[in-house]
Amino acid sequence: MSTRTLASLKSSESGFLSWKDATRNQQMEVGEFLTLGRDPSNHIVLEDEFASARHTRIERKLTGFLLRDLRSRNGTFINGARILEAVLNDGDRVRIGSTELMFTSEPYTELHSATLTSKNPLWCAQLDKLPNIAAANFAVLLSGPSGTGKDVLAQNIHRLSPRNGRPFVSVNCSALSESLVESELFGHVRGSFTGATSDRKGAFEAARGGTLFLDEIGDLPLSLQPKLLRALENNQIRPVGSDKSVETDVRIISATHHDLKRLVFEEKFRADLYFRLHVVQIHTPSLKDRLEDFDDLFYHFAKQMRVRFSFAAIEKLKTHPWPGNIRELKNVVARAKAFWAHDEVDDIKVTQLLDVMPSRDGTPVEGFRPSRSVIKEIEYEMIRTRLIANNGNQRKTAMDLGMAKSTLNDRIKGYGIDVEKLVETVFT
Repeated sequence: MSTRTLASLKSSESGFLSWKDATRNQQMEVGEFLTLGRDPSNHIVLEDEFASARHTRIERKLTGFLLRDLRSRNGTFINGARILEAVLNDGDRVRIGSTELMFTSEPYTELHSATLTSKNPLWCAQLDKLPNIAAANFAVLLSGPSGTGKDVLAQNIHRLSPRNGRPFVSVNCSALSESLVESELFGHVRGSFTGATSDRKGAFEAARGGTLFLDEIGDLPLSLQPKLLRALENNQIRPVGSDKSVETDVRIISATHHDLKRLVFEEKFRADLYFRLHVVQIHTPSLKDRLEDFDDLFYHFAKQMRVRFSFAAIEKLKTHPWPGNIRELKNVVARAKAFWAHDEVDDIKVTQLLDVMPSRDGTPVEGFRPSRSVIKEIEYEMIRTRLIANNGNQRKTAMDLGMAKSTLNDRIKGYGIDVEKLVETVFT
C-alpha cells in the first residue's frame, strides 16, 4: 500500500472526474471537497456493489487535489496502486470497487476546448453569449453538423452554470435501442424486465442537481417522446416497472445534427417537445464556414500529437472540404501520428490521410486515391480509433464511420479486431 508525497506535486486550479455508467458518460467538477460512495448523500453516488457507503473523499489543498480513502472495504486505487492518501495528477485513473474514473485538470472532451474560441465574427458573437446562457436555467438546443463540437459546447455551458458542482451526464439517444432508451433515461426497478436484476437509476436521477445532455435528440423514438415531454413539464419521472413517481432536478441541454423543424413538419418529432427543448438555440457552424480558425485548430492537434507537417501539406489540407468538420481534422492528424510518427508529413502523404467522401452529386471529392493496401491500413486504423473513442460501442462507431452496423461487424471480423480486448487494453 503506497502513499504519494505532497511536496513534489503541483497544485491544479481546476479538477474534474469523468466516468462511465453503462452507456452514460458522466463528469463532475471537484469543488472544495467531494465524496464518492454508494450512499445517496455522496456527491457522486456509485451504483457499485463493491464500493463502500462512503468510500473516498477528494479535497482541494494548496498542493493540489488530495484523495483520501475513507477506510473502505475494498480500497481505493490510483493507476493500479492501492493508496490511503495521494495528490491527484492530471490523467490519473481512480478505481473504486469496479468503477473507474479519470481525473483531469480540464474537462474531458472528445474535441478540445479550442472549438470554443473563434476568429469568425459571427461564431465569436455567439460564443460571447455563453456565460449569460449558462447562468440561466433554461433548456438549450444545440444544432449543427456532426463533428462541430456540440458536446464540448454543452460541457462548457454546464461548467459556467451554477450547477457546475453537480454531475454532467451525457446520453447519446442514437446509440441506444428503442427497448433500452426508457430505462436509460428514467431507470428501472428490479424484475421490471428480463435482465433487470437490481434497481437502477436512470440518467435523470444520475444528473440530479446538474445537467443532462441529450445528444442526437432527433433520433429519440417517437413513442418515447411523450414520456420525455411529461418529465420536462412535471419535473417528474417514473422508473420502468415502478408505480411511484420521482421528483427531478436537472437542466436539459439537447443536441442534434437533424433539422428538427423539418422533422416536426414530417411528424417524426413532436412539436410540443420541440418547443420545450427550443428555449435557447445555438447553431454550431461547419469547419468550412469558420476557416479563419483552421490554423489554430490544426496546430493545436498537431502539437498535442507531436506530428510535423510540411507547408505544402498544410496548404493541401486547407483545400479539403472537411465534411466531418473538426472531428475529421483531428482524425486526420491522428492517422498521421499512427503512420508517420517520426517523419514529416508532406503533401503526397496527406492525400493518403484524407477520406474519399462523396459530394452532393455522388461523385468523389477531388483528390488522389490511395492504393488498395493503404486504404485498408487507413480503414483499419479508423475503425480501431473510433472503437476506442466509443468504448467499444459498435452502433455509435458505425454511425461515426457512416457505415451499416452489419458492414462494421464484417470489417471487424475481417481485420481480426478483438473489441473487448482492445478497449480493455486502452482503458486499463
